[in-house]
Amino acid sequence: MAMKEKLESIREAAEHDLRDAGDRQALESLRIRYLGKKGELTSILKKMGELSAEERPAIGKLANEIRARIEAELAARAAELQDAEQKKRMEKEKIDVTMPGKRHGLGHKHPLSIELDEIKEIFIGLGFDIVSGPEVEYDYYNFEALNIPKDHPSRDTQDTFYLTDNLLLRTQTSSAQIRTMEYRKPPIRIICPGRVYRADEVDATHSPVFHQMEGLVVDKGITMCHLKGVLEQFAHEIYGSETKVRFRPSFFPFTEPSVEVDVSCGECGGKGCRVCKQSGWIEILGAGMIDPNVLTESHIDPELWTGWAFGIGIERVAMLLYGIADIRLFFESDRRFLTNFTL
Repeated sequence: MAMKEKLESIREAAEHDLRDAGDRQALESLRIRYLGKKGELTSILKKMGELSAEERPAIGKLANEIRARIEAELAARAAELQDAEQKKRMEKEKIDVTMPGKRHGLGHKHPLSIELDEIKEIFIGLGFDIVSGPEVEYDYYNFEALNIPKDHPSRDTQDTFYLTDNLLLRTQTSSAQIRTMEYRKPPIRIICPGRVYRADEVDATHSPVFHQMEGLVVDKGITMCHLKGVLEQFAHEIYGSETKVRFRPSFFPFTEPSVEVDVSCGECGGKGCRVCKQSGWIEILGAGMIDPNVLTESHIDPELWTGWAFGIGIERVAMLLYGIADIRLFFESDRRFLTNFTL
């Protein structure tokens, strides 16, 4: 077949195939087939050297015209396919503006935030201020100033996250009390809520990060009677006026005398059950009169001023209040759990 006839045959075949191309991928395959480096038109042009000098100009002109025509057909078909795809997509994405919209669910407070806000409101109503302290704390404020000796088990690296020999992640919010007593003169009445960290294994009742709230009162004539009255009021506000409160002697390095505070089990009403381990009571916090050494370390004269302090575990209060058996639920962000606390 003469070269001119071959070129015309390629043109006709290309036009026919381009009309039948169903998508842009098929179109690209045709471009490579006819115009690529190894395409049919390119293969023909490589044989131009076999033509006579008289034939080359005419065949060259025809080949260029056919190339230009195929390229134009490619562009036109590509535009048609793009337009068809756009119409199809618009039809698929068509929105009926007369249909009612879908309501998006609003976020809500985490159960720990709900409980912490409730506790704050109780103590604000009793005249307490809210203060905060750093979560990365000096050993001095976390232990030494709180009358905790160097050999105390809580200072061991198995229980505390140390960053350096002198820096650690605070194990209690009591460190904020020391900082407050350093710069604020009595009378002082504060609460210090926040995150604390301890090197505990994760299980149903322990977590390496949890929330505490310390309370502190320093004034003239402060006694255990004031402490007892405030904590009983707190327990009745949280668990109900029928709740019984019990104070048991205990020991903490920074308070003397010290007590642990129990409330009657809300599950059995104090009769004894699985929740309270048949005792009828559940411990909720520790408290006591501030040790004179702690006041002296904070440059407060224990001969003029007395005070008391307490520490509450927010997770523990919430678990008892809502009947939650596993502390890990507070940190897993499971919406099935969290939506139970929608306000």
